[in-house]
Amino acid sequence: MRRARLVCPCCDGATSGRREVIRAALGLAAGGLACLAASPAALAQANGGAARRLFIQRVQTGESFNGTYWNEGRYDREALRQLDWLFRDPSMEEATPMDPRLFDLLHSVAQRLDASESFQVISGYRAPETNAARAQTSRRVSRVSLHMSGMAADVRLPGRDSMGMARLAAEMQIGGVGLYRRDGFVHLDCGPARRW
Repeated sequence: MRRARLVCPCCDGATSGRREVIRAALGLAAGGLACLAASPAALAQANGGAARRLFIQRVQTGESFNGTYWNEGRYDREALRQLDWLFRDPSMEEATPMDPRLFDLLHSVAQRLDASESFQVISGYRAPETNAARAQTSRRVSRVSLHMSGMAADVRLPGRDSMGMARLAAEMQIGGVGLYRRDGFVHLDCGPARRW
């Protein structure tokens, strides 16, 4: 495979070198724009920079968060700390810094659904030990789950069809979407766009 030379097309006297550089630059620019357009933050930003709120309830503990986690162009550290604790692994009482893009994804889904009810979180962060134990008992649990990186959550919206939520999230093309219809929840993550 031939690599594009990374030189300035204005400084390079060879016409073929210019073409390679221009093609490479256009490819990088298009790829960068596609990534930006598909990111949860970009979707939330499209709302005019308005504050981003979440209404979350943790099923296992009954704890909840109802507030703004992003305002005036930045994430609120205290709100993120509260969300990190809410999304913790309750079996280990262990928290990790969650990826804020996950919260942006949940915010975007709630907005698209015009949802006022709280997301119920079934699973957020999973300690590696918890994930390994679940993977031994179920083939549906990945041994390299994004739950262990603080990038995934299994959620449901009471009174909403999980199939409809999964379909909407998949159409947004901004992360992984898994439908667990029998269990009544949807897996959402801020990894590469994919579905199952």
